[in-house]
Amino acid sequence: MNYQETIEYLYNITPLFQNVGKAAYKEGLDNTLKLDAFFEHPHKKFKTIHIAGTNGKGSCSHTIAAILQSAGYKTGLYTSPHLVDFSERIRVNGNPIEKDFVVKFVEENKHFFEPLHPSFFELTTSMAFLYFAHKEVDVAVIEVGLGGRLDCTNVIHPDLSIITNISFDHTQFLGHTLSAIASEKAGIIKENTPVIIGEYNSETREVFENKARQMNANIIFAEDSKLITEAVHTDDGHFIYQSSLINNLYGELCGNYQLKNTNTILNSIIRLKDLGYKINEQNIREGFKNVCQLTGLMGRWQKLEDNPTIICDTGHNIGGIGYITEQLSKMKYDKLHIVIGMVNDKDINGVISLLPENAVYYFTQASVKRALPAEEIKKIGNSHGLKGEAYKNVKEALYAAKQNASEKDMIFVGGSTFIVADLIVLYSIKTTINQ
Repeated sequence: MNYQETIEYLYNITPLFQNVGKAAYKEGLDNTLKLDAFFEHPHKKFKTIHIAGTNGKGSCSHTIAAILQSAGYKTGLYTSPHLVDFSERIRVNGNPIEKDFVVKFVEENKHFFEPLHPSFFELTTSMAFLYFAHKEVDVAVIEVGLGGRLDCTNVIHPDLSIITNISFDHTQFLGHTLSAIASEKAGIIKENTPVIIGEYNSETREVFENKARQMNANIIFAEDSKLITEAVHTDDGHFIYQSSLINNLYGELCGNYQLKNTNTILNSIIRLKDLGYKINEQNIREGFKNVCQLTGLMGRWQKLEDNPTIICDTGHNIGGIGYITEQLSKMKYDKLHIVIGMVNDKDINGVISLLPENAVYYFTQASVKRALPAEEIKKIGNSHGLKGEAYKNVKEALYAAKQNASEKDMIFVGGSTFIVADLIVLYSIKTTINQ
């Protein structure tokens, strides 16, 4: 098999969460432990940093990886889902996993894993750990896939655990209260291993404190140590942070939610330095300034065009959309156009209720099986007072928005990671054609 055939094979023989949702979720670590033993525990051959959370874990994972790269560490990065190509999930110093390694991994090991019937994420997690060991990384930043306690990344014993925040998402797996969700996320807290909590409330703090006490883990609440003293937008929409750790820190990532992510990251860097990581001020500046170039991060309040301004963001739950709508309300434009689609296992009414009524909507659907049909999301949108038409795919929705928008308007594209993925693919094709 070539690379593309191998990827299709993986999609077909293992349940892929982005396509089928709940059917791809396998509770428990049985398969993970069997795979880990078969590959001789590759995650024990390098240091790790483990990051969980409802929102913000992608931005935090990529930025911490960028800082470590800048500090001279050979750095692995494991995240999900991908936007354009599978190889984005597994990187070393920003470079995607080699296609030959993916093909070889499947060809040499399918005799073992096929009878296990692992999920896609179980299998790719094993692939990531094996690849990082093969590349002899110094440290790998590992993003939790879903939850924490039963997530297959939870076999690692990290130097530092980070839980960015808790919001309502994947409630069918993690529970219907913030304390229940926090309990699942707190499952990554390990014995004698420090943990950073990015955000908390009265309901979740007690959960984290109790778990940390049980595990004899030093717990740091980043909100109790607010390092950011000021944050101002530059003319191009980025941030300049003033903090008690470092002044005039330029942040490449633009969304307003990055203020809390940045506070979490800076608290984490302090702890990593306490643990012996050699990270200086210039490394921090370099990582924050060039996180997208260093790690390949896409889709976080990413501007794609001017006149009209076109921005996309992967925020897809109540917590993420809340930040997005707040930021949209503070921006200057003549008219707001929103291209939106969602998948069918989210709190659709909850998200839709947060969206502004004074926008023109282009209801659409992503090219994944879990996508909510455009006509259905239009119906839900209309019931909340949102006006607009339905389009069968992102390409048609974006084209309609651009046709209707003036140069001083704004077009926002989001609602789902997979809507943004389809959009990024469109721009990748466009860039290729123009070269």
